[in-house]
Amino acid sequence: MDSRINLNRLREDLEALSQFGRNAEGGVTRPSFSRADLEARRWLKGRIESAGLAYRQDGAGNIFGRMGGNGGKVVMAGSHIDTVVNGGRFDGSVGVLAALECLRTIKERGLAVSKPLEAAAFTDEEGNLIGDFLGSRAFSGRLNEDDLRRGDTQLGPPLKEILVGTDFTIESILRAREKAPALEAYLELHIEQGETLETEEVPIGVVEVIAGKHYRWCSFSGKTGHAGTVPLELRRDAFLGLADFALRATRLVATEYYGSMITIGRVCVLPGTFSNIPGRADFSLEFRNADKNDLRDLEKVLFPLAEEVAATRGLTFSSKIVDQTEPVVIPARIFGVIKAECEKLGYPYIALPSGPGHDAQILAFVTDVGMIFIPCLDGVSHSSQEMIRWDDLEKGANVLLQVLLRLAK
Repeated sequence: MDSRINLNRLREDLEALSQFGRNAEGGVTRPSFSRADLEARRWLKGRIESAGLAYRQDGAGNIFGRMGGNGGKVVMAGSHIDTVVNGGRFDGSVGVLAALECLRTIKERGLAVSKPLEAAAFTDEEGNLIGDFLGSRAFSGRLNEDDLRRGDTQLGPPLKEILVGTDFTIESILRAREKAPALEAYLELHIEQGETLETEEVPIGVVEVIAGKHYRWCSFSGKTGHAGTVPLELRRDAFLGLADFALRATRLVATEYYGSMITIGRVCVLPGTFSNIPGRADFSLEFRNADKNDLRDLEKVLFPLAEEVAATRGLTFSSKIVDQTEPVVIPARIFGVIKAECEKLGYPYIALPSGPGHDAQILAFVTDVGMIFIPCLDGVSHSSQEMIRWDDLEKGANVLLQVLLRLAK
């Protein structure tokens, strides 16, 4: 019996989901618990139920569709359906809907499984609310209750206000772990969000490690003054401190920590007017590495560098942690199964690391995880220009299907 997914049906699902929160330029803005997200959730519930799967939603808003098995640990596959502002149509959605398509295929064709299977859509992977991975952290019991109750969000309003009018509360999110099933494994199909697969002309990437991330909100503080009167040599210009640090830190990471990433993605200069010397520069600082020791070393060199820059320029430096994750090495058991199924299907593949974080990184605290990458054109992601080749998606979903069948035997 042929055990391949129905690409046309999967493509139709992806096109339908992409309409929720879509703008005129083709981008999608669908943060968790927004109006677009709540509409998408209702649509997804309908697709799960129409596939004959048992639908459930936990206290964090994580959505599951279940089939098969007579008890025992669950083999789960999924990702997320939330997006960044003006994000793409495939980041996260590919993993959720490919998992749903795999379960539909297994059910329709009566393929044998002895363990229960679930397709999952985790809440707020993108970190629009309280750090990254709200849903998978709630599912895994990895939430910081203080951060959750403090409620500061990237969207502006506190989390408690965002939850008004939904089925969720701070308390329900904290209790989500109580009803989480024991897992045999978790699998995630995802676009690569880089150019390696396309450059190598390979349709499948088998992830071997997911990089860890350290994310802080930082400030250089100096003294404001009139731009026309304070001599350059007497200024305590916070923006120049930030510029100096950004260049020196990037040079340090590039030369001493090859393979690491450092990014200053957001800057706010105060008072922020034409004729005032910047008295404060607030900025986000993110660095990543796939090796936990290198990640620790970066902490030991970057913040002293910032202090040195501040002291030289008559400034003060401060920072607070917003989020951090540990690198995750994919277990050999799952890594080997994915490679073996690629070979059986005759699909070329390469092993590669993941620089971006994923829900799989958090699920690794409670089960063995694996990730399958497919190319995204020109490596573009988190953008309205995000695009895939449908043939690559078909291959990735077929690999996912075979791995699910093997793990659920």
